[in-house]
Amino acid sequence: MLGLLPDTAVAKYLSRGMQSGRENPPQVALRKASTPLRDTEAVRWRTPPIRELVEQAMTRFDDNRSSADGWLAPRLHATLRMTRAEAADGRLWNHLAMLVAPDYVVWRHKQAEVAQSSRFCGPHYTQCFSRLWWAAELFRDGPDYGPVRVACTTQDVLNTTLRLDVIDHRPTAQALVRVFERLFSTRAARPGDHVNALSSAVNAAGSTLVYDVLAPDAPRLYDELHDWITESEEAPPVHWERLPEGPDDGRVPQASVEALVPLFDKLLAEAPLRRRGRTHPSEPSPEPSLPVQRQGVSLEKDLPPWMA
Repeated sequence: MLGLLPDTAVAKYLSRGMQSGRENPPQVALRKASTPLRDTEAVRWRTPPIRELVEQAMTRFDDNRSSADGWLAPRLHATLRMTRAEAADGRLWNHLAMLVAPDYVVWRHKQAEVAQSSRFCGPHYTQCFSRLWWAAELFRDGPDYGPVRVACTTQDVLNTTLRLDVIDHRPTAQALVRVFERLFSTRAARPGDHVNALSSAVNAAGSTLVYDVLAPDAPRLYDELHDWITESEEAPPVHWERLPEGPDDGRVPQASVEALVPLFDKLLAEAPLRRRGRTHPSEPSPEPSLPVQRQGVSLEKDLPPWMA
């Protein structure tokens, strides 16, 4: 069963040998440092289904590991059913990374001999499993995980767009996905640069434009979300060949998405690209770096009492 592992325990026991995959985590010490979840017998906290997912991802995508994100994100979200308030507890993701699937963290994020410590214990947009769950949560359209797969096409969406305040506004997230999908279909050179430029421009414009006025969202259906979480006790494992269905807690109003797409198209056309290095000495110098992003999706929500 999953548990809650504090950051201090990760800092104490995470070794360079574990980050490189040469050492196994000290299971006994980590379990002693963990706290059981409140409803310890709930099926949704069982770890075997998560192990099956990560093992399948490692088998399927060993030749292109970043592609595992788009496959795993919706399936992890549909398997680990919980509220945003529950997902905001970093101790849960620490436990998953250190005790359940440390091999996946190394497999997916090992660079220059080791996986960064922030992939085991870090912000929601950096930690190996948290970033995937939140990508699925923020980019899904009600029960439809299709937009999540598009969002995970390039790492820049997860590395940059996922950090933005404005991505918590569902019509903004869906409008961005629509623009990204069209961008990817054109096979534009350096699509990640365009993603970063648009994300920065949208976030900056959000400081002066009120997106929820331009494109109002529909109320979230919390009872339906609660039902979906409760159904995890009897739900079959997610399908490996087709996308699962998420909670039917309300789709994003299409009129609101369509109101934002032309604005985002204009921002994309006007946004300066941050060049990632010159390919020829005759090319001009790189553009100045983009402004620092405002960070922090709102993880804590004003929710009904049962979701606290």
